[in-house]
Amino acid sequence: MAGPEGPPREPEDDRNLVERARRGDREAFATLVRRHQDRAFNLAYQMVRNREEALDISQEAFARAYTSLPTFKGEASFTTWLHRIVVNLAIDSLRRRRVSGTAAYDDTRAVPEDLEAEPVTPDDPATALESKQVRALLARGIAQLPPAQRAVLVLREIEGMTYEEISRAIGCTLGTVMSRLFYARRRLQQVLKNHLVDLR
Repeated sequence: MAGPEGPPREPEDDRNLVERARRGDREAFATLVRRHQDRAFNLAYQMVRNREEALDISQEAFARAYTSLPTFKGEASFTTWLHRIVVNLAIDSLRRRRVSGTAAYDDTRAVPEDLEAEPVTPDDPATALESKQVRALLARGIAQLPPAQRAVLVLREIEGMTYEEISRAIGCTLGTVMSRLFYARRRLQQVLKNHLVDLR
């Protein structure tokens, strides 16, 4: 039986919030920011592997989304649209790094957080060490990928997006998504293969 205030309200969907924001409702856009800020930051971080840079990218992405609301036609979800903005900003940042020669991160310490959380078996120190080394190598291999390949790999393997969602998020064909993912995976396999050869 519902209380005196009635049943709890369902969360307002993104499409309605976008429409309200387009009409000048700043609180509606603030709700979108609160709803999506963590995922936007995480996506940026997986791309650039630097917290301050990822924070700057996610904030800039929301700023651009706000100013671009009049051109948002709703053909894709707000999430997909925001992902495209974040990925483009991250790719631009990575390309600027390569031009300037700035190191992406300290690859002696950089292990993806989702992999760091993986439990290790204390009864087998050798296996635990090997697992940690492999995770570090994967992080290093991802950092060496061209920005466009890195974006596809992160969206597929870490964000769990479908090929169609990735295609919409980065604005390219399904064939391009599949090609970039193929070469990204092959690059990572080569990194691991070389590591295994070195251990022999």
